Amino acid sequence: MENVDKKVEEKLSNTDNKKKEQILAEFSTFIDYLGDKVAMGEKMGLSEERIAQLASKVADYLAKKEDPKNSEEYLLQRLWQVGDKEEQHMLAHMLVKLAKEQN
Repeated sequence: MENVDKKVEEKLSNTDNKKKEQILAEFSTFIDYLGDKVAMGEKMGLSEERIAQLASKVADYLAKKEDPKNSEEYLLQRLWQVGDKEEQHMLAHMLVKLAKEQN
């Protein structure tokens, strides 16, 4: 599983700015993108808990390194910033569920 963590970190670091802008421009595009990644994780045999852990890594990265592009992302960023680790983990679970529901 450590290999998956490294791949997620590499993907976040290596995604070019234009692609990030396209994904983050609209909240619906972001959720669709997340839904595709959740589906990919499920096909790899990852549990929902593991997917939520990886979603936490992505959310932490976005909260620290990316400016929100819309009001939904701003709200998510602020919720992430004020939440403790347990609350952040639950928010990651909810985002995974939302993404699965959208796909």
